[in-house]
Amino acid sequence: MPSSKTGNKAARVAETKRLRNRSAKRGVKTQLVKAESSTKAREEGASAETTAAISTIDKAVNKGVMHRNRAARLKSRLTKKLNQALGQEAPE
Repeated sequence: MPSSKTGNKAARVAETKRLRNRSAKRGVKTQLVKAESSTKAREEGASAETTAAISTIDKAVNKGVMHRNRAARLKSRLTKKLNQALGQEAPE
């Protein structure tokens, strides 16, 4: 436990940020699982789920929770899975 006032405040701030970041990360993971499962099942709302997942990923990047390169990688993989499920060819 910190012994100074500033140390105590820094610890409180870090805990608040940790909880907020955890919530945002959990939301991204949840949306990814939903999108991937609907894509595998080839459901009608697969593209809508993918769009929602991409939106959630972008929000996490804007909050500083996730690195933009990781977000780009996740979005690319998700889109590729959707295109394969829909029978579309990937552009080269």
